Order: sequence, then C-alpha cells, then structure tokens
Amino acid sequence: MNTEAIKSLFLKHKEAHLKHRYITNHSIEPLLKQLQNKLEVDIIGKSVLGNSIHSVKIGTGSKKILMWSQMHGNESTTTKALFDLLNTLLDQGSNLSYVLKACTLYVIPILNPDGAAAYTRVNANKIDLNRDAQDLSQPESKVLNAIFNTFKPHFCYNLHGQRTIFSAGNTNNSATVSFLAPAQDIDCTITPTRKIAMEIIGTMNAKLQKEIPNQVGVYDDAFNLNCVGDTFQSKNVPTILFEAGHFHEDYAREKTREYIYMSMLESLSYIAKNTIDGSFYDDYFDIPENEKRFFDIIIRNADVGEGYKSKIEDIGIMFQEKLISGKVEFIPKIEKIEKLTNFYGHKEIDANRYKVLDEFGDCIKIDSENVFVMINNERIILFS
Repeated sequence: MNTEAIKSLFLKHKEAHLKHRYITNHSIEPLLKQLQNKLEVDIIGKSVLGNSIHSVKIGTGSKKILMWSQMHGNESTTTKALFDLLNTLLDQGSNLSYVLKACTLYVIPILNPDGAAAYTRVNANKIDLNRDAQDLSQPESKVLNAIFNTFKPHFCYNLHGQRTIFSAGNTNNSATVSFLAPAQDIDCTITPTRKIAMEIIGTMNAKLQKEIPNQVGVYDDAFNLNCVGDTFQSKNVPTILFEAGHFHEDYAREKTREYIYMSMLESLSYIAKNTIDGSFYDDYFDIPENEKRFFDIIIRNADVGEGYKSKIEDIGIMFQEKLISGKVEFIPKIEKIEKLTNFYGHKEIDANRYKVLDEFGDCIKIDSENVFVMINNERIILFS
C-alpha cells in the first residue's frame, strides 16, 4: 500500500476514545456495542475475576487471521491500533474491500481483562499467559486455545508491547517496532511455516523503513514451547509477534500506535493480494536483533560522591509505570550509578561534574524514586 495513503487513513480512522496507556474493558465495551450492529461481536469467555473476553469478526474471505492483544494487560498500544484498523476496514471509502473479500479476521482486543484493569503483565492469578501455552492452567489461556482450534487460522498475529530499554541492534536507535517469527522447534529450524511469517515481516519492515529508518528490530528466536507464539508456530500456523516499542518522547505510545497500524494494514494487504509460500523470506535477516541499550534518562558526568569526596559516574534512570487514580504515571527510578559508556538515554543530561542530589538534598541512591534532581542548585524535572 502507498505510505501516504496509510497515513491518511490513520488520521481519518484513529479511534478518538482510546488514548494513552490505560486501556481496559471499560474503554472498549462502548466501542464494541457500536460495532455489534455491523460486525459479529461476541463474548467468548470469562477471566479469572469473571470479566468478559470479547471478540470481533470481520471479513468473509477464505484466508483466516487470528489476532489477539493485551495478553499482557499493560501492553495496550496494539489494542488501540486494532480499533483504528476496524474503523478503517468498515469504511467503504477506504478502498480495502479486497482485504475483507480475501480474508476473515478474528480479533480478541483484550485477552487479559483483569491484567488490563490492574495494569499488570500477569492475570489475576499472577500467571504470565504467554508462558501458559502448554499447561493451559488459566481461563484466558483456555479461551485463546479454544478459538485457535475452532477458527483454524491460516495466520496468527500475537500483539504485544515492549519496554523502552530496547535498541534496534547495537545502535542508539530505539526499537520502535519489533517483530519475531517464533521458532517451532528446539533447533530454531527455518521451516516452511516460519518462512511464510518471515516473508510477511519483511514486507512490513520495508514499509516501516520509509518512516522510521533503522528503528525496527527482531527478537531472539530461542524456542520456548510454553510461549503461545512458539506453540502455534509448532502447529504449522505462520505466527507473527508484533511488539510496540518506544518512539522519541512518545511515552503515550501514540506515534508507535500509528506504526503498528501501518504494519497491520501493509501485512493484511499483502496477505489478501498474494499466495505466500515463504519464497521471499531472506529480507527478514536484514532486520537487526534487539539489544538492551537504553535508559529513559542518563545523567552523564555526575558527581555522586559522599560529602566532599568527588566520584564521577553516570546515572541511569528508568521510568516505572504505575497506575495511580486510574491513570498511568511515569515515576523516575535510579537503576544504575556507574560508567554507562555502552548505553544511551532517550534523554541525556550533562551534569558537567557537578554534584547530583535528590529532591531532599541528599546523595543519589540506586532504587530511589525521584521526581526531580538538583544539579548545581538547579532543579531538573525528570519527567513532565
């Protein structure tokens, strides 16, 4: 698809009722109610706490695509993008009828509603659903597995979000979007099924490189059959992991939302128009593997010595995402005090060898949370 056309569609169809990071059943149920007269909207199960797990089906085509988001409750960017996508596909003026004629999409917008409400990765039983693919010990896991078995998808989209620590390779480029064609055996064999997933990822990467060059990564493909993607791939269903990451100063993940939307549309168009056999999988290997190279903030050349003793180090700060009064707040926390030569900050501050003190005038300490720091008697706000 034409990049400018995708961007125009996004601006027109971005779901205005979904924004920032805290997306729950309460957020999406009014939207689902609006959709139920146009699409097949169902409750397909209940969570540990009895909250509804919803689904939306759209399209009439023979190519079946299963998409699920918020398996981890605090990874909501892809959920926003799913509703942007549904809005787009419902608009006949989008000229995407060919996608709906070729494909049937089965969408689970929030698989883990309890985790979404609590803004946690795990479900109400403190189980990571993405490590429960074999045990199927949780009701949410059983719901997804049942849909997989009854819908019998030809493709799976496993939609997630990733932390701000990741770089696209050993660079100072943030991994804004990441992908993975999961392994389906312990030897990480490049199977025909994986080649199909790799080919689709290659097309998405080519599109994203025009917008966010060198900001796309892939994950290590070490095999873990407890992971849902690895399990579905092992059943010979091409499965793609999507990871919504960090774009510069976009902690609300609204720009990343656009790039996930772009990826979804590009891949669906490609699937609709082509018979994919994995012949063009090689481009996948041009995408660099993610590395952990970032802090949210690095204060360089900071005097962190006690008393009159000078000690020049770097200070690595990560934002802790905390749900406070129904809103996700970002609380700066000191993670490292050492030379961080091989790391980058999404924001960097040069202390110029001045003492860096906390808000109480005390020396900075690891694990302390600080809204601001003092450098040379100047108050520096760490997040605003």
